[in-house]
Amino acid sequence: MTFTQYHDANEFSKKVLPVIAHEDDVFSLFLGVLASIKNGVYENPFMATIEHDGEIIALFQMTPPHPVNMIYLDDSRLDACIELFIKHSIEENIEFTSIIGLKSMASRFAEKWKVTTGMEEQLLMDQGLYRLDTVNEQLANSPGNWRLAIETDCKLIQNWYHLFEQDTSLPVTPEHIVEERVQKFVSVREVFLWEVEGKVVSMMKKSRPTKNGITVAMVFTPQEERRKGYARTLVAAISKELLKEYKFCMLYTDMMNPTSNKIYQEIGYKKIADSVHIGFMNKEE
Repeated sequence: MTFTQYHDANEFSKKVLPVIAHEDDVFSLFLGVLASIKNGVYENPFMATIEHDGEIIALFQMTPPHPVNMIYLDDSRLDACIELFIKHSIEENIEFTSIIGLKSMASRFAEKWKVTTGMEEQLLMDQGLYRLDTVNEQLANSPGNWRLAIETDCKLIQNWYHLFEQDTSLPVTPEHIVEERVQKFVSVREVFLWEVEGKVVSMMKKSRPTKNGITVAMVFTPQEERRKGYARTLVAAISKELLKEYKFCMLYTDMMNPTSNKIYQEIGYKKIADSVHIGFMNKEE
């Protein structure tokens, strides 16, 4: 087996797209981030493959400080691939604090990483990966209407961005970075709001388009406006709009949150895979 690290995103893309592009639902996160790397969104990305007899059997991608996204394509060589990646990471001092991937494979990596390094693992999020092809037209809609976010909404979205991170146990993003991100999201018309009698009560954004699909992300309703159906109505309405351009929509859910999983299933989203986000820390931490 051969481990190869890439420093040219276009070269990496040419290598891996023929292998995973036909499954741009299951691998939507990897493909969407790769597109952003090629567009210069991330600095110093980590990109690598493992090949066996000229065939790619594992792929790795990281945009610090985000997790390493791992894809293993050959179950029979899973342990060998994991051991090779661990060996290379230690020898080349590749730093990462968490990983994300299909549950069984990521969990197996975590076991071996713990044994090798002595680090403790922490389940950051048990995720379900959902796909939508058709919106359930029988849903009852909440009062209000959707609209695209505009510049004057940025302060509110920035605040909700931080609250979303708290709700999902994500690392806290510095304020200046959040401000830059939100302004960009809004300028390229990615953020959608649900408004009731002039008051914004829920938000979501579209993200990471692939050839056939697009991801629904950052769905958030403030505490005082929850349990009124706003998020469900917003996601259903915008998903229907997105399906006019794409074959399917994707989203990740927190499997420990039965409410959100129920809401998305009511809209018509169906789980196609189990994913997991696992963090690592030294024992003394």
